[in-house]
Amino acid sequence: MGQIFKKRDRVEDQMFVAGIWVPLVMFFVFWGFELLPDRAREVFLVPCVFHSVTGFYCPGCGGTRAVAVLLEGNVFASVCYHPIVAYAAGFYVWFMASHAAERLSGCRLKVGLLFRSWYLYVALAIVVLNFFVKNFALLVCRIDLLQLLDKAHALI
Repeated sequence: MGQIFKKRDRVEDQMFVAGIWVPLVMFFVFWGFELLPDRAREVFLVPCVFHSVTGFYCPGCGGTRAVAVLLEGNVFASVCYHPIVAYAAGFYVWFMASHAAERLSGCRLKVGLLFRSWYLYVALAIVVLNFFVKNFALLVCRIDLLQLLDKAHALI
């Protein structure tokens, strides 16, 4: 029985460490990408194939811009571009802070965020709702929300 808990603790430790390093590496890669000149960036940025072929926004359209403005510290603009990015970032911060507090207390504080399947259902609902709102605005109201947000963000 004790061996099971030790093995489980090792896996949780590995996940916790990965939870620190993976986003950190992603941040520095993204930050380095932002430092590239516009011409060099265009080589790496591929337009959305789904949007190019159908004219509709895909469920992930706006996600890259949402990450970019979130890294600038603009949470509101990130939510406007694609709300799943802020949702995931919030859960990441909550997970890491709660597990760090639990580990620093020597596991006396049992505050670590536990997995609940409804977190994923909420995430799926956010993606689907975002997909329908953007495409409804585009097709019915003739408003391209992402271009509108780009223009508003350029003014700031």
